[in-house]
Amino acid sequence: MKPVYVLGNGQLGRMLRQAGEPLGIQVFPIGLNDNNENISFQKGIITAEIEHWPKTALTNKLSKHKSFINRDIFPRISDRFSQKKIFDSLKLANAKWDLLKSPEQFNNMFEIFGNNLIIKHRIGGYDGRNQLHLHKKDKTIIPYEFYGKCIVEEKIKFDEEISIIGARDKTGKSVFYPIIHNLHKNGILRASIVFPKRKNNLQNKAQNMLNIIMNKLNYIGVMAMEFFVVNNDLLINEISPRVHNSGHWTQNGASTNQFELHLRAILELPIHTPEVNNPAILINLIGTNINIDWLSLQFIHFHWYYKEVKYNRKVGHLNISHKNFKILIFTLNSLINILPDTYKDIIEWIKNKLKGYFT
Repeated sequence: MKPVYVLGNGQLGRMLRQAGEPLGIQVFPIGLNDNNENISFQKGIITAEIEHWPKTALTNKLSKHKSFINRDIFPRISDRFSQKKIFDSLKLANAKWDLLKSPEQFNNMFEIFGNNLIIKHRIGGYDGRNQLHLHKKDKTIIPYEFYGKCIVEEKIKFDEEISIIGARDKTGKSVFYPIIHNLHKNGILRASIVFPKRKNNLQNKAQNMLNIIMNKLNYIGVMAMEFFVVNNDLLINEISPRVHNSGHWTQNGASTNQFELHLRAILELPIHTPEVNNPAILINLIGTNINIDWLSLQFIHFHWYYKEVKYNRKVGHLNISHKNFKILIFTLNSLINILPDTYKDIIEWIKNKLKGYFT
């Protein structure tokens, strides 16, 4: 089995390494500034845990490497301008947008995009970073350096945020997880919940839209697509050419987790449609100190990232999966007492989703 080198050594690279171990796949997450003289890239496959990276000796070398799967796709997706152009060229519904070119646009922006809009940097920025929210009545002045480096986008009044995660192999075969219901606060994913796959309108639309993108790009591996649900229809928010935070529940809630699925696809191993038999829940641990009491709850699966705890920083996650409504609610109610108060409304959101499913 060829070794896999992951550009980036954060939690996603670590979880890819963990997924490879049972299959006998050696996975080596690599820091962006690591010394690469002793790494035999020629004998392995290269993937990435991030869309965009700074120019270093290592990244300059890898960006031209023939074994870098999806090498030429990352730059197209990491730039929001070219990403949006892909959506439009394929006639895939997304928020109204334009390139922020010059200050002369300002007076007309609200006529075009409505009373609320978002300025987003073309490159970089996640978890709500590098974004500027504007209202027509605001006196906010857009910094001059934003022009040419940002897009302006209509702010969508949505009913819900969902995502879908799929994988495609070299033969063009694609498989998908059920749609994932997501809760964000201040642009950061707080919780996700998924239910056993059902044939429904949103599932079919989401799969089709992601499949169109993966086929058009001839993409190999796991890709995530995030949506706004508006009047039971979908608008694409963005795509990520990698394993995704909203898919961490798959570690304990699916027959094959997203990390293994990605490795299978890029190594040309068989991929199968993952089975999800019970409701599965993800709760992100954000700026939260470790608490061993979480393990006192029987059905909690605890994942820690070995990162310094900082405000708004993802440092771990909790997964819960069970078929029984009462057990799920008991576990969530018990968590309220051993998580910070900021998690109360997050847990209430999850409980309401469960009630809707079981009713």
